[in-house]
Amino acid sequence: MQTVRFVIITGLSGAGKTVALRSLEDMGFFCIDNLPPTLMPRFAGLLTQPGNFVDRVALVIDIRGRAFFDAALESIDYLEQAYPEVTILFLQASDDVLIDRFKETRRRHPLAGEGNMPDVIAQERSLLEPLQRKAQHVIDTSELSPAGLRQRLYKSFGDTQHTSPLLVSVVSFGFKNGAPRAADLVFDVRFLSNPHYEDTLRPLTGLDHRVVDYVLADPATGEFFSRLEDFLGFLLPHYEKEGKTQLVVAVGCTGGRHRSVVIARRLGESLRNEDYRVVVEHRDIDVN
Repeated sequence: MQTVRFVIITGLSGAGKTVALRSLEDMGFFCIDNLPPTLMPRFAGLLTQPGNFVDRVALVIDIRGRAFFDAALESIDYLEQAYPEVTILFLQASDDVLIDRFKETRRRHPLAGEGNMPDVIAQERSLLEPLQRKAQHVIDTSELSPAGLRQRLYKSFGDTQHTSPLLVSVVSFGFKNGAPRAADLVFDVRFLSNPHYEDTLRPLTGLDHRVVDYVLADPATGEFFSRLEDFLGFLLPHYEKEGKTQLVVAVGCTGGRHRSVVIARRLGESLRNEDYRVVVEHRDIDVN
């Protein structure tokens, strides 16, 4: 049977379960929010079917599914017996912080209508106490920002094959077709020598070694790229610190077929050498 890692996310309403679920989704977990506990064994059974490629699952169970909540402990016991890697993550916060968060978001507490907020929170704490006792990870988010919580979770649940949770998408493009709307950073390389004006190079693209050699032969290319590496080397760790999980870096030239392609490819290689997860895309390479 394929080994599947389960993370059960639970805890107090307003303590950060949605942030936790999205963070684990960014780490590659298959995520399900508010799955009725009675369905957990059936769902786990589906993962044993041939052709299943899911090996990391995060499930949120909380008081929203109150009608089914009594079955939570029994279902978790079943998972722990069937799978060796089952972890319970319990999120909590102080009463004052939880009350402030509900006021800020204007959300309704799942137990609202059964008393004032302090009494409702106390009732929820009591209902969740058995799960908290079983939890391997208990995080108090009272003093944590969403970015701080994401950092804590990555240290505990991140993919050890990568030293960074940040996925960098490097996109080459042509300004004549407009900059990518999703770009976080845009770099203009139209100041570099343009292969378009060389008859033998014009039909080629930045994937051809002759165009690469031409662009790299420009003395400005080396200095620009060195400065670009230094700039991103400073900037990306700060993005990670703030909890950003995806960054789009766009590199543009006039048509998006020559200079930007060369620089984007080289930038992708440089970032991979720094252990970032990188995707390189050439948006306009086939556009004439």
